[in-house]
Amino acid sequence: MKRKLIDTIFFDPPKALVLGFAFIIMIGAFLLTLPISTRDGQGLSWINAIFTSTSATCVTGLVVVDTGTTFTTFGQMVILSLIQVGGLGFMTFATFFAVLLGKKISLRQRLMLQESLNTVSIEGIVRLAKLILYFTATTEVIGGILLSIRFAFDMPLGKAIYYGFFHAISNFNNAGFDLMGEFASLTGYVDDILVNLVVCTMITLGGIGFIVVSEVWEYRFTRRLSLHTKIVLATSAILTGLGTVLILLFEYNNPNTMSELSPVGKFLGALYQSVTSRTAGSNTLNIAGLQHSTLFLIIILMVIGASPGSTGGGIKTTTFATLIGAVITQIKGKEDVIFFRQRIAPTMVYKSLTVTMSGLFLVVMVTMLLNITEPGRDFLMILFESASAFATVGLSMGLTPELSVPGKIIIAVTMFAGRVGPLTIAFALAQRKQKEYFRYPQGKIMIG
Repeated sequence: MKRKLIDTIFFDPPKALVLGFAFIIMIGAFLLTLPISTRDGQGLSWINAIFTSTSATCVTGLVVVDTGTTFTTFGQMVILSLIQVGGLGFMTFATFFAVLLGKKISLRQRLMLQESLNTVSIEGIVRLAKLILYFTATTEVIGGILLSIRFAFDMPLGKAIYYGFFHAISNFNNAGFDLMGEFASLTGYVDDILVNLVVCTMITLGGIGFIVVSEVWEYRFTRRLSLHTKIVLATSAILTGLGTVLILLFEYNNPNTMSELSPVGKFLGALYQSVTSRTAGSNTLNIAGLQHSTLFLIIILMVIGASPGSTGGGIKTTTFATLIGAVITQIKGKEDVIFFRQRIAPTMVYKSLTVTMSGLFLVVMVTMLLNITEPGRDFLMILFESASAFATVGLSMGLTPELSVPGKIIIAVTMFAGRVGPLTIAFALAQRKQKEYFRYPQGKIMIG
């Protein structure tokens, strides 16, 4: 009986995923409370430590204290380690070390890895995990070197290298933590071509999903892409392009953001904000100074988020594309959702609807709760914060550092739920699906 209980709790993939993330968060929180972690030698309070550890592990980037001025190098390394483990998934690291030690990967471990990477099959899952680590290391090293070279013109070489690699790792994992001081993010580099292109590329590579990256890399040999990869690439390109154009139109003459920038600077600022809004969290424009129309657009982009199997959050690009496809199908009076001459199974449409409604319900509930715990705050600011936490983005209009203790707890729980996924938590807590032995008669209702 005891053995069965242990198997049920610790070896069921969804439960193991939830418990694994929670365990890492608590370890990180403990380390951040140590005197060695902060410059004042006091360590963080437990509530701030849990919030920061959750934000780092869930690769969000919302902060209640400034990362660059509050933490020592040790504290910053703790945060960076949490970002890396949280972004790639603890099971990916566990698998890699098991392979290095020559241990065989069991079926249970493969199932947990499948759940962590959100893949449809365990076939080739170990090879994919190793490819993810190699690709991540290569991308972060190249990005770190390029950013270090650019930062070296503005700061001492040692500091430039440290800053370059910190921001490369943070942005590739779509975390949004920065060291620039006082929540400035990368606003000083809004019109810098190198910084914008390097960071946007790293955010995109981390956000499209490792399965997509793997297929694109092997395309030169296979000459084929799966339907999943085609939808992810097409949807990501459309969202990035449309977001860039709309932000450029909304902010072009805004004195608080773009009006003083050159045409190139305005384009780079719009591009960066469009890319980072879908779960990265760093920014080159002053978020609090954006137009309301831009803020609402960013909320939409945040909720959509990145792609399945990536370091990002949100309902995911494939979910959004499937719902749009279903709407178009209904308008045309057809039955099947078609992408690239392939039909989407009805169960995928139902799952997309469930994921979307679960995410929107969570954002609505968090917004209502924050309106209670943070009285007198602007509603758009609270909605923005809620969407950012759910989608693990990390963008903020300035509310996070001023949250009350209940508000911090609410946002921390939201970040955790947004990272492991509302459905994963539901499956982890629910009983196993029971077989249906009969069906009720079909009824009709009026819609619309």
